[in-house]
Amino acid sequence: MTKIGLIVNPIAGLGGSVGLKGTDGMVEEALRRGAEPLSNARAAAALRALMPLRDTLLICTGADQQGGSCAESLGFKTRILHEASPRSDAADTRALAKKLIEEDVRILLFAGGDGTAADIYEAIGEKQPVVGIPAGVKIYSPVYASTPKAAGELARLYLAGTLTTLREVEVLDIDEELYRRDRVDVRLRGYLTIPEEKRLMQGRKAPSPLSEAAAAHAIAGSIIRDMEPDTCYLIGAGTTTRRIMERLELPNTLIGVDLICNKKLIEADVYGSRILELSEGWPLKLILTVTGGQGFLLGRGSQQLTPDVLRKIGKENIIVVATQKKMAALGGQPLRLDTGMEELDGQLAGYYRVITGYDQVVVAKAE
Repeated sequence: MTKIGLIVNPIAGLGGSVGLKGTDGMVEEALRRGAEPLSNARAAAALRALMPLRDTLLICTGADQQGGSCAESLGFKTRILHEASPRSDAADTRALAKKLIEEDVRILLFAGGDGTAADIYEAIGEKQPVVGIPAGVKIYSPVYASTPKAAGELARLYLAGTLTTLREVEVLDIDEELYRRDRVDVRLRGYLTIPEEKRLMQGRKAPSPLSEAAAAHAIAGSIIRDMEPDTCYLIGAGTTTRRIMERLELPNTLIGVDLICNKKLIEADVYGSRILELSEGWPLKLILTVTGGQGFLLGRGSQQLTPDVLRKIGKENIIVVATQKKMAALGGQPLRLDTGMEELDGQLAGYYRVITGYDQVVVAKAE
């Protein structure tokens, strides 16, 4: 049988839906706020893409929430190589990664965020082919597939011999403590090797250059002019949306979500159930920008916008803003959706008007 590796970081992304912008050192607080672990569900979505090969595969993994339960629930044959501590941590990730290399797996799938990728690089270096299943909060590293399903498809194509080209990509990580204070400090931790398939991989996140500030300022003017009275607006993360708050002279959470109504701040850095509570009885709209270099509309750094919030908003009330340069950099690729629920992704998929300047609009497809 063909051996593949699977590592699940069970706490990855735990802080996203409850507004913590990461999980490092914040597990207890995330659980107190009602966060639910999602990384195993995202790993399962990747494994489902491997179901046509199930009878030929042996999944080497960790016990229980480190991958074993997920693989066994789908009927895969498994070999348990590591028993994690009661609350799996970085040391467990590194220990399992080293055991998988000794097991000589064909490819290693791992579910987590940038910190998980850094741990795996530290343990095994860049020689082993890997595919990241996105489960973290803000993912900068291009080692991750665009969605969990895409991760599984990529592994399937590689195992089938359809994809044979490998390339080394950066493992990037951020200082989460600074990130929570609206400062982005991205550091290169090393390189990992992935199968070459741009259609299924997310690419490296690109920052908005200073030259685009004027374009974002014009977008903000257009948005503010068209804001409806007695309507709640969620202002999503990013430098483009930040211009809206600056022009309104309101405080802004650069890497969070703020709620305003009648051009006044209702609450900063809101998330999930709190959004629903504050907007009850009021129309609710959402203003989002596109993740530079990756094209994500939802799914990277937007976990505060839980499925219940997105269902209340509805596709028709999502307003997309992005500069012309940012849209051109996508090279005609569709915008990406990764809410964690395929059904919801399907409901939100389709065409969007993207405001690119003052009274300037392009149409883009999201899928």
